[in-house]
Amino acid sequence: MLRFAKFILGALCLCAASVSLAQTRIDLQGHRGARALLPENTLPSFERALALGVTTLELDVVSTRDGVLVISHDPALNPDLTRDAKGQFLTGTGPDIISLSWAQLQNYDVGRINPTSRYANAFSSQQPLDGTRIPRLKDLFDRVKALGNTQVKFAIETKITPGRPEQTPDPETFAKLLLKEIEDNGMQGRVQVLSFDWRTLQTVQRLSPGTPTVYITAQLPSLDNLMVRSVQDSPWTAGFQYKVHGSVPRMIRAAGGSHWSSFWRELDAGQVKEAQRLGLKVLVWTVNDRKVMNDMLDMGVDGLVTDRPDVAIEVLKARGITW
Repeated sequence: MLRFAKFILGALCLCAASVSLAQTRIDLQGHRGARALLPENTLPSFERALALGVTTLELDVVSTRDGVLVISHDPALNPDLTRDAKGQFLTGTGPDIISLSWAQLQNYDVGRINPTSRYANAFSSQQPLDGTRIPRLKDLFDRVKALGNTQVKFAIETKITPGRPEQTPDPETFAKLLLKEIEDNGMQGRVQVLSFDWRTLQTVQRLSPGTPTVYITAQLPSLDNLMVRSVQDSPWTAGFQYKVHGSVPRMIRAAGGSHWSSFWRELDAGQVKEAQRLGLKVLVWTVNDRKVMNDMLDMGVDGLVTDRPDVAIEVLKARGITW
């Protein structure tokens, strides 16, 4: 009986140690570099995130007319961020990036937020850098190599939507373009591919089975890719429907994903545990507030996606968590 009790105690200690270990290492992702500090998705922003010490650079890619993958959150030029060759902010949504060549795209400046926009209020501490251009994905890979950083990873989101197929290559072509860029630059093993539109993720899994795929979800008025409350099937989720699987983690598990990235307001501890039991890593976006960061860490998430990696690092250090 005593021997059995010692066995149970040892097993419990081992389990506790495993839980403790899981909760003491976090994937710290700099969202669009360090968006709250420097212009988003630009080389200076990524350099700032690297200097702070993030484990992963999170970014978005779209394609130009001539098939160049560039780093932009928006498939069309955003008037809140973009000035023309004369230095004037665009007065409305600019052209789709896929309608422009790489050379034409260089006429636009994305180094300053339009001060009259709501975006400027949200990121009032962002330092402008006039003259900054939208970079190629290759430019970021080259900059990281030049800085001698052999450890940082890349979370690359394919900006594609089922409702606007004319703005991007088709999912198969898009995924192939991205995988080729990763291979050409020797970044295999350092990239996660993520998307709200799960069709590209299915292609990545088929063509590059070792590449982690991150299934992003949101149930917002502006973007609801799950369509849980709709009688219609979601065109975003590559045929994996909530009404069939009954939970988001089970949808992603059935789809073959490795990670779930949830909007932070829509996540709870029960979902985190369910996802992790199914073998998924759980990321949460976009977390900029200290209290919310602590709340998410209390839930046991595996990664934070943040515009404020400087703040997140302070929170992690205070909790004794490494990244």
